[in-house]
Amino acid sequence: MKPSFVFLSFLLLASCAAATDFHIAPTGDDANPGTQVRPFATLERGRDAIRELKKSGPLREPVTVRLQGGNYPLSREVVFGPEDSGTAASPITYTAGAEPVVLDGGRRITGWKQHNDKLWVANLPEVASGQWRFRQLFVKGQQRVRARTPNEGYLRVAGCPEGTPKTVNYHKDCQSFEFKPGDIRADWTNLNDVEVIVFHFWTDSHLPIKSVDTKSNLVTFAHKAGKVFTDDFSEDGARYIVENVFEGLDAPGEWYLNRRIGQLFYFPMPGEELVTAEVVAPFAAAHLSLEGNPAEQRYVEHLRFRNLSFTYSAFELPPGNSNDRQGSASVPAAIKLRGARSCAFEQCRLSNLGTFAFDVMAGCVDNEFVGNEIANVAAGGIRVNGGTERNPPWERTRNNRITDNRLRHYGQDFPSAVGVLLMNTEGNTVAHNEISHGGYTGVSVGWVWGYQRSVSQNNRIEFNHIHHIGGVLSDMGGIYTLGVSPGTVIRNNHIHDVDANHYGGWGIYHDEGSTHLLVENNVVHHTKFAPFNIHFAKEVTVRNNIFALGKLEQVSRSRNEPHKSVFFENNIIYWREGELFSKNWKDAPYTFYFHPKDKSGTATVTNTFDCDWNLYFNPGRKLEEIKFNGATWADWQRRGKDVHSQYADPLFTDPDRGDFTLRPESPAFALGFQAIDLRQAGPRKYGPGAQ
Repeated sequence: MKPSFVFLSFLLLASCAAATDFHIAPTGDDANPGTQVRPFATLERGRDAIRELKKSGPLREPVTVRLQGGNYPLSREVVFGPEDSGTAASPITYTAGAEPVVLDGGRRITGWKQHNDKLWVANLPEVASGQWRFRQLFVKGQQRVRARTPNEGYLRVAGCPEGTPKTVNYHKDCQSFEFKPGDIRADWTNLNDVEVIVFHFWTDSHLPIKSVDTKSNLVTFAHKAGKVFTDDFSEDGARYIVENVFEGLDAPGEWYLNRRIGQLFYFPMPGEELVTAEVVAPFAAAHLSLEGNPAEQRYVEHLRFRNLSFTYSAFELPPGNSNDRQGSASVPAAIKLRGARSCAFEQCRLSNLGTFAFDVMAGCVDNEFVGNEIANVAAGGIRVNGGTERNPPWERTRNNRITDNRLRHYGQDFPSAVGVLLMNTEGNTVAHNEISHGGYTGVSVGWVWGYQRSVSQNNRIEFNHIHHIGGVLSDMGGIYTLGVSPGTVIRNNHIHDVDANHYGGWGIYHDEGSTHLLVENNVVHHTKFAPFNIHFAKEVTVRNNIFALGKLEQVSRSRNEPHKSVFFENNIIYWREGELFSKNWKDAPYTFYFHPKDKSGTATVTNTFDCDWNLYFNPGRKLEEIKFNGATWADWQRRGKDVHSQYADPLFTDPDRGDFTLRPESPAFALGFQAIDLRQAGPRKYGPGAQ
């Protein structure tokens, strides 16, 4: 007979008078007192033990919950509320010891039987009963491909019932499109479980099929997509693939889930033995939730999670949601924070997730995400968002630190997801991170389109290494900004190898209304389009940067407006191909009215950007061959541009290999250029004493 809970609580409180450590082990028991010899079994029990401890009075010293090495299965998220908070003097830490600790949201799939000479099958009763759905499968820790057609490349939308792709406004919602004969079939198994994924300009729509008319070659979906089925403002139809097609299960590494009868089919890779291989599908929707109540000013505070691994999380888009929000902003996260203050995640590992890794929501202040590894996530790494100017002040999210993290292979299932997405939030630091191998933008800052009021200000994006991103969608950048953002600084970042499907693939990209930002000391190179791009902006200061080796262009601006868009000074532009100043760098006069209603109070603006003290060089061309947005160097200077600038070799150490260190005799120094030390970009060694 086990001792009563009251007696256990008494033992627990007695032991805590002398110690503030609790222990958890996979072989433990939640009826134990939580000592090293007799540990608890679950994270929830460790949390609840601290609640019991606090009944005797406030914490007087730090509390540590130590998880012994091993795997901890999770079927649902563990929730921490305000009652689980520590204090500044007595924080609460959940940490692993020397052995790895894995909080596991997946389920192992066993009982495989050979279906035919190629396929194996496993029965999943919970899927048949509707209790379990998943869109990811992992074998030996590697994500496998949901059965799709075509196996490589894309299909193309043949037409739209609303008109041709060019004549239909791309913002229009559509619920059907025409396909080429044979691309989509009405006789596919469980047609309503088949999903069409359409790749637009900067979003990916996930659309379950409702019906297929093979006479008119028209597919209709269960709900609308938020963008028309065109491809980058062209006459071409959008690219798409079709997933979860049993008839498409024809290549090694593919799998198919028959949700109606609860059967999982898999085509093994060469040499895979399913009898012994670990096969995992995600089950838990999330791992942790720090859930405060900002409206009541009750926060989760001073909790630290250190050296823990979080793996496998499941997510299905709810009915009616096709993932049309920019940045995949509607996809949730494995770890969620709301009303959290002074909490931290340090040196944790998050992998094989069907979601974002972190979601930092309303009322989150002074939290830290430091030294974490995030790899192979369906969406993005870290999203930060809070209240706007229309919300109560307690919903504002600010002053969070995202530093020294490594994020790689993000956007695996939702390619429009952003590595680090700062939406409505201020005063954050995103520094010394490495972000790579994602389908879309590395860091995005701001969430208000145009020159309207925005709470996104005073954010610092610095010393990050962003590389090898893009290629699936368009209209993206290594660092992307949006809206009015006074005090925001983008500096000392190293950005390179940025690709795009059609247009975009910029290094630093100022989109609609980007205003009052400082961009300095960045090195941006090897981008498909311009290393530096403005759609339209106001009074952005861009100084002491190196923009190099854009494939199609070097510096671009889309729109000329009746104000100064950019102060472009003391930069180095080095290129071998493509246009130097592309798109619209004209200074056409603008006459506007201070009082538009009665058309009184006029003013004329001619000079819409400043440009001087820069160094330009193309090693294959002479100055007289260079066009400055269609003008010669002399004509460009007569317009008041680059009056003090030079055309000369900057004397980089080895630009072909990405070494843009300037030799001491570089002419850039005579123009006032300050050397940029790229060795500081990216994660620092994290540990005691790290700055």
